[in-house]
Amino acid sequence: MKHFYWTICLLGFLLNKGTCVKVRYDGDQVLKVTPQTEQQVQYLQDMLIQWRLDLWKPDIVEEIYPGRDVHVHVKNSYLQQMKENLVQQDITFKIMIEDVQKLIDRSSVSRRSTEPITLENYNYNIYHPIEEIYTWMTMIKDKYKNVVSRYTLGHTHENQPIYYFKIGWPSSETKKVVFMDCGIHAREWIAVAYCQWFMREILTKQKSDKLIYKLLNQVDFYVIPVLNVDGYTYTWTTERLWRKNRSPQTGDCFGVDLNRNFDAQWCSVGASTDCDSLIFCGPSAASELETKGVVKLFEQVKSNMLMYLTVHSYGRLILLPYGYKKNQSANHNEMMLAANKAAAKMTEKHGEGYIVGSSSVILYDNSGSSADWAADNNISFAYTFELRDDGEYGFELPDDEIQPTCEETLTAMMTLFEYMNETYLGPFDSGAAVGPLWLKIPLAITICLFYAIPL
Repeated sequence: MKHFYWTICLLGFLLNKGTCVKVRYDGDQVLKVTPQTEQQVQYLQDMLIQWRLDLWKPDIVEEIYPGRDVHVHVKNSYLQQMKENLVQQDITFKIMIEDVQKLIDRSSVSRRSTEPITLENYNYNIYHPIEEIYTWMTMIKDKYKNVVSRYTLGHTHENQPIYYFKIGWPSSETKKVVFMDCGIHAREWIAVAYCQWFMREILTKQKSDKLIYKLLNQVDFYVIPVLNVDGYTYTWTTERLWRKNRSPQTGDCFGVDLNRNFDAQWCSVGASTDCDSLIFCGPSAASELETKGVVKLFEQVKSNMLMYLTVHSYGRLILLPYGYKKNQSANHNEMMLAANKAAAKMTEKHGEGYIVGSSSVILYDNSGSSADWAADNNISFAYTFELRDDGEYGFELPDDEIQPTCEETLTAMMTLFEYMNETYLGPFDSGAAVGPLWLKIPLAITICLFYAIPL
């Protein structure tokens, strides 16, 4: 299948002045298949492996078991035979997505503007290609330079810069750190959209929201809006459902699953050494430029880091460590307490229920994730957010779902920050802070007048 895609791309390159023809998914469907017996499980696993189908949930065939719903993207050329085989084996299935390409088109073209991008007209309710996100990053850096600094985490295999932001008021005091990565998996566009939404909300409410104002004086937020830049770019230019990065591997293989590449029991479970696999863990732990960049920055700030957040889709889950073992993290109970509060607030926001629990318990076994790696490095709170939805759209979440998804996710994170504030940050003396000058000038004038006027 991959040779077919590259052949198409090469033809497109030759015939279209260097532009690769996009992979299309016309007539492809996503099926929800539910095997009920061990024999049905084995049959389904064999068929998925033989046809190299795109398994959306769970990540690997070994995690299929009786009674578990399986979400699988089936190419149009296999669809009829797949359905006939399932009927013959009496395996229950239903159509989740009727036409994958139509759903992709719905999110790719709607509500796009031809006007030059400004912060005032930047639309946070649509998905943006990397060029527009880079423009947005520059505008954010320039407008909010009093509280935002932009840095380069590193460069990708295709020499694209990976940027991160440090958000927080300058302070002479030691500050806690909250670290967030978004866009590890290329096709999970909602994760990238959320990171932009999060930054917009934090920055526009830096003075009006009491909690945010206090946080920015006592916490530095390190935010990576798009970690997997090459992969994300590739989903826009060539193959929308690409998952990995774009690093060249042996033979004609490309890409490593970055969330299997961290040094957290690397490649032990829920990962593959097959470079063709969507969950290929890479040639070694932290082998990828993207992963190396995260590790380097992490080492610089981990002594003060309190919380690590990684944003993904889909499933409506708040995941705790660990994915590679059933053992709970040292502060599992406290993490559950805070996460359950966050999930309750999410439900209040838009009525969508999110499940809380350890990755290996409520999702599937996996190793090498960034959150598990953070927990292994003694970060007190390491959460993975799996955003909407639970299967109706899968990775093709329409852009009219961006706002409610981001609103409920922001509500959850603010609930976590509220817990962090109440439990770990302590009192805040705004007069002693090296924060915004607009608060200090009136205080300084008042003090000067007090001592200048004779009594």
